[in-house]
Amino acid sequence: MASDIAVIGLGVMGRNIALNLADHGFQVTLYNRSWQKTQDTLQRVTAEQRVVAVKTLAQLCDSLNSPRIIFLMLTAGPAVDAVIEELLPLLDKGDVIIDGGNSNFHDTQRRWERLKQIDILFLGVGVSGGEEGARYGPSIMPGGDSAAWPLVKPMLQAIAARSEDGEICCQWVGEGGAGHYVKMIHNGIEYGDMQLIAESWQLMQSLALPEAQIAQTFATWNEGVLQSYLIEITAEILQVKDSDGRLRVHSILDSAGQKGTGRWTAIDSLQLGAPLTLISEAVYARMLSAIKSQRVKAAALRDRPPATFSGDKEAALNDLQDALYAAKIISYAQGFMQMHMAANEYGWKLEYGNIALLWRAGCIIRSRFLKHIKQAFERQPDLENLLLDEFFASTLHKAESGWRNSCILGIQQAASMPAMTSALSFYDGYHSATLSANLIQAQRDYFGAHTYHRVDKPEKMVFHTHWLESAEEEQVDD
Repeated sequence: MASDIAVIGLGVMGRNIALNLADHGFQVTLYNRSWQKTQDTLQRVTAEQRVVAVKTLAQLCDSLNSPRIIFLMLTAGPAVDAVIEELLPLLDKGDVIIDGGNSNFHDTQRRWERLKQIDILFLGVGVSGGEEGARYGPSIMPGGDSAAWPLVKPMLQAIAARSEDGEICCQWVGEGGAGHYVKMIHNGIEYGDMQLIAESWQLMQSLALPEAQIAQTFATWNEGVLQSYLIEITAEILQVKDSDGRLRVHSILDSAGQKGTGRWTAIDSLQLGAPLTLISEAVYARMLSAIKSQRVKAAALRDRPPATFSGDKEAALNDLQDALYAAKIISYAQGFMQMHMAANEYGWKLEYGNIALLWRAGCIIRSRFLKHIKQAFERQPDLENLLLDEFFASTLHKAESGWRNSCILGIQQAASMPAMTSALSFYDGYHSATLSANLIQAQRDYFGAHTYHRVDKPEKMVFHTHWLESAEEEQVDD
């Protein structure tokens, strides 16, 4: 019997995707350049699962039903291109290649355009949920060639996560690189969420709260509006101790790694002109953490007594809960704003409410909060920014006092909180009908004759002031 699908790349994610497919009754062909990894996967196969192992790509293609469906779970970059090139001579028109790795959406767009010309259907599919999600139900964000979606939909939706109310966390995103773009934004928001939680933890420590109380605070928060996977695991992490009784987290080097998707999100925001301040600060915070040796030297040069706190600690925690929730809203608002701008730039038709549903289960940023995003786009399908929605505007207004108090406290305690404070600055700027950019534009006109518009004249009219001479103003051609 021929296989329904093949999986190439049997690392942790690829192996678990293959086993997940087999769990749901699909016959799966396995291939990895290292036969040892193939054997490792075979050892996990149960008697009920239908799995075929092959040693060559030719054997893999011969094992599949037509049209062939091949799922690549490879390290993003040249490896994906190399395997595609090896596969092409073995494929027929109408066969499907799925890239389920963390590929850059520009690469996905390029591959889609090229393979479309030779009638090979290419999909760039974002997969989130880590090792456990891949095995038992990830969030899946498919994009690429729309003609391939009906062919793979039954398989991908079968293995995807489901929310508490039964929604399948796998729906069509859009053509070209749209699927991997949405996954990139997901990962950017993930960077922001993690940084905000870490900053909150740091501020709690500066208040000299008992470690058990800090862990319990996160556990309590997970029962309310902040309920999410990342808050849940934070509460668990902060209870694990080494044999000496010290929290394990304190023995972990404070240098955070990254694989690139957060940085890609920040770079794309600059190219689009999207003010992605919070997520960009989260990326920079990881970069700052990585220069550990310099930070140690600098700390030795700063003569300051340790911060003390004599205020109401319970009130401070309540403020911090509001601050974390408010900043989290800003993180998502900026991410969805960037997707809106990208859709206009790249010609995609993104369903933003459905994207929120994709993230309700299976993925790293899954949370109760996402249902409110879905509802916001149901109320206003053309919503430009979540901050313009009545629910989010009201929620932020209620949280604003605690948010400001927490940022002030962080400054007083010398706790580095770049994401939390940049979120508040964005909130203030976004809600300002008038900003200080008029002075910047005057400066630009002064030293570079870059011209400006006037608030009391039609926007099409352009002006320049002769600042160094008479300070006279003249209208100039646009």
